[in-house]
This record gives sequence, structure tokens and C-alpha cells, in this order.
Amino acid sequence: MSSPLSTTPTRVFDLLAYQQTHYPKPDALAYKRDGKWIKFSTDEVASTVDQLAWGLHLAGIRAGDRIANVTENNRPEWNFIDLAVLSIGAVHLPIYPNISPDEYRFILSEAQPVLVIVSSERLLNLIRPIVAEQPGIKTVYTYDRIPGANWWRNLVDSGKAGLENASASRELAAIKGAVRPEQLATLIYTSGTTGTPKGVMLSHANLVSNCLASAQILQPCGHERALSFLPLCHIYERTVVNLYLYLGTSIYYAENLDTIGENLREVRPDTFSTVPRLLEKIYERILARGEKLSGSQRRIFFWALNAALHFDPDAPTPWRQRLQFGIADLLVFRKWRAALGGKVTGVISGSAALQPRLARIFWAAGIGIWEGYGPTEAAPVIAVNRPKTSLHRVGTVGPVIPGGELKIAEDGEILYRGPNVMMGYYRRPDLTREAIDEEGWLHTGDVGELDGPFLKITDRKKEIFKTSGGKYIAPQQVENRLKESRYIAQCMVVGENHKFPAALMVPAFETVTAWLRSNGIHLDEKSEIVSHPKVLELIQTEVDRCNHNFGRYSQVKKFALLTDEWTTATGELTPTLKLKRKEILKKYADEIAAIYEREEPGSASIRQSTRRGDAAGLSAKSLADDSAE
Repeated sequence: MSSPLSTTPTRVFDLLAYQQTHYPKPDALAYKRDGKWIKFSTDEVASTVDQLAWGLHLAGIRAGDRIANVTENNRPEWNFIDLAVLSIGAVHLPIYPNISPDEYRFILSEAQPVLVIVSSERLLNLIRPIVAEQPGIKTVYTYDRIPGANWWRNLVDSGKAGLENASASRELAAIKGAVRPEQLATLIYTSGTTGTPKGVMLSHANLVSNCLASAQILQPCGHERALSFLPLCHIYERTVVNLYLYLGTSIYYAENLDTIGENLREVRPDTFSTVPRLLEKIYERILARGEKLSGSQRRIFFWALNAALHFDPDAPTPWRQRLQFGIADLLVFRKWRAALGGKVTGVISGSAALQPRLARIFWAAGIGIWEGYGPTEAAPVIAVNRPKTSLHRVGTVGPVIPGGELKIAEDGEILYRGPNVMMGYYRRPDLTREAIDEEGWLHTGDVGELDGPFLKITDRKKEIFKTSGGKYIAPQQVENRLKESRYIAQCMVVGENHKFPAALMVPAFETVTAWLRSNGIHLDEKSEIVSHPKVLELIQTEVDRCNHNFGRYSQVKKFALLTDEWTTATGELTPTLKLKRKEILKKYADEIAAIYEREEPGSASIRQSTRRGDAAGLSAKSLADDSAE
């Protein structure tokens, strides 16, 4: 029923038709069920989308109606729903699966969907009582077949039966033809790090223009097969998936975040998209393995790692260095690539700033990094590096995308204008006016600087704070430097209205434990690790190294080591792994209060699950004395 498309796509569902014409795949979509990979060809996807679209039409869904969709893991059903909803002019409302009942209640009340689709029995049980409060919601459907629940395949079956009538097929074609590029396609409620979620309105034109502009840049990163694991409800992965559809990339969905490593080795993708925190975790595991080596193997490992830290993908490589990297590749780097499936040539990184150190290491290992930047309000890509061209520079997010304009405001805020800028915030014209000025510039809320054509993100405007001495601190700059240490996994700089900056830090426990064992110290309990004098001395050295990069007023003077990693499940991170600073400040209020007990750097005591150090220069003896308190 779906007609192939030979012209440039203008609506989101055109991307699938474009793939039918140019790159039909036997495995356009795939996921793992009961230990087997289930694959859907491009034609099967197109057929299912049409059947579901007509099934939705028969169920009374019309242009402009909102359809809510919630899934815990990425699955092909999400694509079927997305493309079917959009092809009849309705609006797709994807929602994060791990938000609170109150957040569900707010979103469903404001967006007023007429139908809700959830993936599992757990989500069904969670959302049913909330749906009961919303008289406008007709039905709840499920991905999984659950006794007593409406199964999404029932809509497909009714649509399939209906489309056997030629007049129904003609009517569906007319409905699809009536969808205009400027129509609202999706409503995405930003999780945000503070405040009430805002519904970002994105049109077909917003989404497709961003996909086509990005395709020009990202195509060389490898597009035969991709593994997808970032949440599809977030605009970042959703746009990447649109890009895969357009380029003819087979999309394989990881089972869950815990199976990424296994799925990478099974699927052997050419590419995947990720956030820096996941790349950091990969690096931490590599380091932890290196720490466990001994003798010549250990020396070779760290020799290769040190060489990688100085690699510049944009500079000519002298023959001696080529020889060096050839040896390092044979002995070390090929094993790193094997851990990612062995075929990955390009990784798309976004959502937060990537440490330059990590980018160099992956590039040296033969895994290119396509780092970009953009908010949901820009659908989302604003800038991307172009590796292997003159428009690539490690430590930046690259130049503005084709068709877009970029400038830095007097206060350092990044302003952007282009066809991908949102229609506005749903039912919030006041907030829309604040975000998009009269000249069409989107005020991103991010602070950055331009070095020629290259954009560098320095912080979030709202996250910059002032010490009691009147000095402004950009915490992300300091945090990114601290995380360059292989022994520090997570950190947050604090100090608003205090005399000096301090930091809450979660050690990279696997690496730290391996380091302790190499020094003859065997500890397993995290509480023992964060309180050990040798660990405090180790972290102190790393903090001192970081402080050399900043003026005295920005240097971290004290720190607290925490035993618990920050996660989305425990509430410290957003679904895209950004810090929820207000939540962390609230949760660790006692730890922060203890840091500033005397408002001056000095020794500190253990409190609950933390260990504190003085980053102004504690001696090993004072650390040892402190640990005895």
C-alpha cells in the first residue's frame, strides 16, 4: 500500500518510503526475543505501518489527535506506532517510562491524548489509575500480549482487513497526502533538570530538515547496521533513527542497557549513538582490565593508552607515530574494537560534552567520534563535527549544521536560528516568547564560545553560580576536567554562596579497586574504599592536577567521596544522564553542610556513606589522621 518515494522527503513517514525506493533492507528493524533476533524487512515495516494507520483511523483517530506512547526498551513497535500516527496527521506523544506518577498525571492532563499505548504489564498497572482520571482517553493498548488488555496488534488486524477494500486504500492514501510538512508531528515533554516539564512542539518540517542536514555529515560514520539503545522518547535517538531510515541503515535494538556489550558483539554494528557517560563507562572497564595486568602486558597496555591520549585525528601522523600506533593496534586497540563488535567505525556522541581525552582515545583505537550538540527545541541538532575534513576539532561540537545560523549573545548564551527550531511550547505562549525572540533566534540556555567556525559548550546558563566572594563559577568546566581522571566516575561542583567551590564525587570503583590491589590492598566494601587514606590521597592528587587548569577562585578546595553511583532510578540523573543538580543538592545536603562547616578548607570527618578530602593540599599524614576519626 505504501508508495515508494523518489523525491526528497518532507514528512517523517516519507523517510520510510524513501528507504523503500533507494535502500530496501531485509532487516530494516530487528529486536531480540526469546534468544533470537526477529527481523522486519523494509516492505514488512511499510505494510505494518499502513495497517496500523488504518486501524487507528477505524478506531476514530483523526488529524491533530494526540497518541501517547510509553516503552521501557527500544522495540520495533515504537517505530510502527510513530510512523502510523504521523501518516494520518495525528500527533505522537512519547513519554519517558521512569517518571513519577505525578509527572504522568501532569503530561496526560495537559496534552490530553485520546489513546495511550504502553509496552508492558508494569507500565499498564502504573498508568491505568492515572488514565482513569482523564475522561478524554478512550483506550489503553499494550505492546505485550496481556490477559484482559487491549493488544496493539488488534489495531493492525482490523486495519489489514479494512485495507482489503480498494476504496479504503484510496482513502488512506488521501489522508496521508493531506498531511503538510508544517503540521505538528510530535509533542515531547522535556524531562529537564529542574521545574515542570514543557511540551516542545515539533513539526514534520522541523524533524525532516534536521534529519537531512545531519545526514550530509553523519553518513561517513558507517550506515550498514546500527545498534540502538538510547530512549526513543528522547529527540536525540529519535532523530538518529530517522537518519537511519533515510540512509538505509538496519536498526537493531538492544535488549536493555545491561546487555549492550553482549548485543554489540552479536550485532557487530557499524555505528551507534550514545551519551558521554556510557563512553566513560566503557573506558572505565578498559582501564580496570589494564590495572589487573602485570609485567610486560601491563607496560604495553599503558604505553598504548598514553600514546592514545596524545593522538590528534586532525593532524598529519609522522611515520614514527604511524608505526607506534600500528604496534599499539596489534597488541591493544583491536581488542577494544572487538569488545564493541569489531566493526564499529563511527560513534555518534551527544546530549552532553565529551571529554577531549576520551575522543582522542577512541580515535586512536580506530573508532571515530561524531560529536554534536543541540536541545530538544531544535529537533535537536545545531552543530556537529565533520571528521576527516577541515571542519573537525576535538574538544568542540563542531560547526553549525547546513541551513542554520549561530551566534553568541553578550552574556555568552548560544543563540540559534534555522528550519528545525520548534513551533513553540504547548499551551505556553509566554514561555515560547522567552525562548524564541522576535527575530527567530532560539535562546538555548547553554553558554558557549566560538573559535572560528567551531562551537564549544562551556556550561548551562542556569547552572553557573556565584560564590560568597562574588566570583562566578561554571561548574561543568571543572566537572569535565575532574572526570578526565580515570579514578573519578561522576562529580558535581557545589559552592553557591559559599567561600569556595567543593565537589561531590563518585569514584570509578572498579578502577580504584584494581589500583588498590596493585598496591597490595584488598578491599571490597565501597564504604571502606572511600574512607581509605590511600584512596583519599589518590583522589587528592587527581583534584590537584585538575586545579592547575583554573584560577584560584575556581579551584575545588574540598571534596566528599560517595559510595552510591548516581542513576536515573535513584533520581540524580535525567533519562539522558544529565545531573539533576537540585535533587543532588537536596539528597546530599548533610554532606555539603559538613564540607562547609568551618567555611575554610581543612580536615573533615566521615559522615554516613561519604569520605571527604581537602583539595587545598592535604598531606598523607593528615589524611591518615583524618581517617582515624
